[in-house]
Amino acid sequence: MGVLAAFVPIWALTAVGYVAGRTGVLGLGAVDVLGRFVFYVAMPAALLDTLSRRPVAGLAGAGVAAFVGATVVVGAVGFGVARWVFRRSLGEQTIAGMAAGYVNAGNLGIPVAVQVLGDASFIAVVLLIQTTILTPVILGTLDLARVEEAQGRAWRRLVTVPLRSPVMLACVAGVALGAAGLKLPPLLAGVAALLGDAAVPSALVALGLSLVRTNDPDQAPARPVEVALSVVLKSCVQPLVCFLLARYVLGLHGAGLFATVLCAALPTAQNTFVFARAYGVDGRFPRDAVVASTAVSMVTLTVVAVLLG
Repeated sequence: MGVLAAFVPIWALTAVGYVAGRTGVLGLGAVDVLGRFVFYVAMPAALLDTLSRRPVAGLAGAGVAAFVGATVVVGAVGFGVARWVFRRSLGEQTIAGMAAGYVNAGNLGIPVAVQVLGDASFIAVVLLIQTTILTPVILGTLDLARVEEAQGRAWRRLVTVPLRSPVMLACVAGVALGAAGLKLPPLLAGVAALLGDAAVPSALVALGLSLVRTNDPDQAPARPVEVALSVVLKSCVQPLVCFLLARYVLGLHGAGLFATVLCAALPTAQNTFVFARAYGVDGRFPRDAVVASTAVSMVTLTVVAVLLG
């Protein structure tokens, strides 16, 4: 019950954000403004503060291997179904694969890790992997799909993706400081801790705001069957595959198994929608997949916590 009780603040703050979005008390652009504050300011500060004090050495083992394996398998299934079943274009295939396997490690993963696990170290490793390996592969494929973009510009964007992510830079800096046994100067540490304290509540309120549907200029037709399949892959199949790999192939158990499967049960990242819109791919499918998987994850994350926590 202790682990389950840790989800109550997550549900409550998400509900606060949803009510604020429905009533419009924060204005039309609240989700964008609050989301940018979390992504560019509060979340990097939280990661820098946490990782500089808690080295991640030894965590990148069986758990990360199981998580990566499940992500690759399920993402490939999503890509293949979009290609051979629904006959989508290369860009849409890429977005479908991302919707099936790319977790919301930042806006939701860090709050869940801090609140439920009491430690953001494992999710920080997941963030590093997604940002440095998966994101360049995804953007590279989307660049190939958009043939009108100049090749040189595409590769420059691909190479510089990690350098343009404040979360990624904070992860690298925090891991480096923690591994070297160095501390932030007291004044800077105090500022980082204060800003970091705002990350979890702000991220959860922003998440609730994002669950409110608004009129979107994207008039593409709904794709309910594809969205439903994407949600099943992301919210059910990925954590199950991760559990099987971690427990029965890699022999993981206890807290390590719990952290690994909990991360795999996170919903589709909002970057799926962002990348789709940036590259001219149908934005309605990833938007619906993000919203639906986020709603379903409130159940699946709780189930994982009850069974493994």
